Amino acid sequence: MGADTARGRFGILAILCSSILVVAMDNTIVNVALPVIRTDLGASINGLQWTIDAYTLVIACFLMLGGATGDRLGRKRTFMAGLVLFGLGSLLCSLAPSIGWLVAARIVQALGGAMLNPVAMSIITNVFADPGERARAIGVWGSIVGISLGVGPVLGGALTESIGWRAIFWVNVPVVIAALVLTARYVPESRAPRPRRPDPVGQVLVVVLLGSVVTAAIEGQRLGWDSPAILSLAGLGTLALLVLIRWETRRREPLVELRFFRSVPFSSATLSAVFGLAAFGTFLFLSPLYLQDVRGLSALQSGLMLLPTAAAATAAAMVAGRLIATRGARIPMLTAGISMTAVAVVLATASADTPLWVLAIAYGVFGMGFGLLNPPITNAAVSGMPRSQAGVAAAVASTSRQVGQTLGVAVAGTILAAAVTPLTGYATAWWTVAGGSVLIVALAVLATTAWARAGAERVARRFADEPIAEPV
Repeated sequence: MGADTARGRFGILAILCSSILVVAMDNTIVNVALPVIRTDLGASINGLQWTIDAYTLVIACFLMLGGATGDRLGRKRTFMAGLVLFGLGSLLCSLAPSIGWLVAARIVQALGGAMLNPVAMSIITNVFADPGERARAIGVWGSIVGISLGVGPVLGGALTESIGWRAIFWVNVPVVIAALVLTARYVPESRAPRPRRPDPVGQVLVVVLLGSVVTAAIEGQRLGWDSPAILSLAGLGTLALLVLIRWETRRREPLVELRFFRSVPFSSATLSAVFGLAAFGTFLFLSPLYLQDVRGLSALQSGLMLLPTAAAATAAAMVAGRLIATRGARIPMLTAGISMTAVAVVLATASADTPLWVLAIAYGVFGMGFGLLNPPITNAAVSGMPRSQAGVAAAVASTSRQVGQTLGVAVAGTILAAAVTPLTGYATAWWTVAGGSVLIVALAVLATTAWARAGAERVARRFADEPIAEPV
């Protein structure tokens, strides 16, 4: 099997997809086990928030660095290093004696995951030179999100009930070992002809900014919003943002290309990614807690309840691609925002007696909205950009997704911890999601106007004479 035949190329794609599947599943498989982890390790809501957010936050901070490292040092080498870190982190998670150790092990996992996702896309781009084959490969790659959304909760519930929550991390280890062996044997090495220059200062500022904001959001309820620690974190985050803006605007090849945000479609796509994935993060965090704690379902039953979400998300993503090609991004983005708003209202008014069939329909509609949202976000982010900048723009959009999911869990958990009763907390969190989803509708209209498209073309022309190697 090699990259010189179609069979060999799609064999390489299978290796990459199997590796990324376990990384994507860790966004969903852990959530179903949260109530059991809380009982077993004596964790608070804050501890559960960090169990999820330590993973997504670290990936958000280092996603662009992971892609740039692969371009510079070798994509195969970086991918294998990511597999080792992810496998080691998974093993440490399964052995964690306390919630603090579990969070630390999740950070190790995430460092590996930050190397795997962008580097795998670079390998696909390098291996599939034919545009038609590349489109098919990217389509297969995109389906991994839907598969992980379906497999993760069900597998997590089954393993948690039959063996215990630690088994949700054991399952990663044999997959990682097999992927390491197959990658070493079959995946070709490649590097970017001209990788982007390192930006260590920008990287540190991004970590400080995101870390301080998320820490303040999670710990504010426990420490007090007016406590010196939280106020210091707020000040640190503000300072990091201001310094980041000044630093990045003065660099020729910045870690975060801030000039992209002069494009209304790009800015709208970034904000839509944040709001949409915040809703998704809230959904994955609150649904298992509600189904198990309030409705008395088992971990497996709650996982099965999320299957309509996965099925609808997978189908809607394929429909969204066709709609974008024939009608543009407005229809899928509008439908996504309206669907997610409607579901948020339904779940905000749910009680301990709401029929499960009503919840199943709501979960399916939410999945449809989420599936319709992702393709137009990427399309709007790279729309009109020259090819030399498309990879950078897509990387920023991917980072925005991780930031949104992280903030969704942070805010939802904080609301739940502060609530008088769990149902009150769930309702407040879902009304918050409804507000964010309404903004997605407004952004969908704004980003697809003739005025916005003209602005995006002006931004693209400014980059036309500045070719830069793609980082992902």
